[in-house]
Amino acid sequence: MPYLKQAMLAAAMMLATMMTFLPQAHAEPCELETFDQAAYVVCTLEAGKADLRLFWKGADGQPYRAFSRLAEAVRAEGKTLALAINAGMYRADFSPMGLYVENARELKSANTAGAGGPPGQVPNFYKKPNGVFFLGEAGADILPTDEFLRRAPKVRFATQSGPMLVIAGKLNPIFIPGSTDRTRRSGVGVCADGAVRFAISEDEVNFHDFARLFRDRLQCPDALFLDGGRGVGLYYPALDRNDWSWHGGYGPIFGLVE
Repeated sequence: MPYLKQAMLAAAMMLATMMTFLPQAHAEPCELETFDQAAYVVCTLEAGKADLRLFWKGADGQPYRAFSRLAEAVRAEGKTLALAINAGMYRADFSPMGLYVENARELKSANTAGAGGPPGQVPNFYKKPNGVFFLGEAGADILPTDEFLRRAPKVRFATQSGPMLVIAGKLNPIFIPGSTDRTRRSGVGVCADGAVRFAISEDEVNFHDFARLFRDRLQCPDALFLDGGRGVGLYYPALDRNDWSWHGGYGPIFGLVE
């Protein structure tokens, strides 16, 4: 019996040693989720560890527009574009609608204009409050635009979009439960565990339900709408996704570089 115990101990130690040198499995950043009978792709990144950037124009000065073109540019630097998602609304020339900061350079100033008309006809970007997602010295954060401008934090990357989905743990009060304004939507949240979570709805959802996904399922006290309808897009080879916007391409783009 002592010999058997020694043999078992030796085998266990050998197995532990072998496991040390085996490639360690890691969780994929993007997963399929269902919330309130609607399907989503949710991508989770650790802001302090992931190389998350914003992209708009290539070396030729022209907007990337296509995820595949951005992937080629990243590949030319000897790196890989592991994930990309539309990073907010843009104009017909693919320029950002509002504030855009890339590599600590402000390329577009904040847009504080309003849009007149009945509430149901106000373009999404101008629905109040809109907000800014940014990566700064303290990591990732989302603030309503007015508050961001008051604080004036030092940032490496920033993109303005709207409306805010969740503000300090509360749903944006302009959202209507049961609204028939349903479409595919994309958004980003900065969550209770410090993670950055992107979500794209595969089904058509209204703003109220989309905001609840961030607050109630993803545990994000702050979340920002990025775009909807034909402007929603995801690049994620692991799920065979390389979406294209029927607007003719994308403006600002979030990219995870590895």
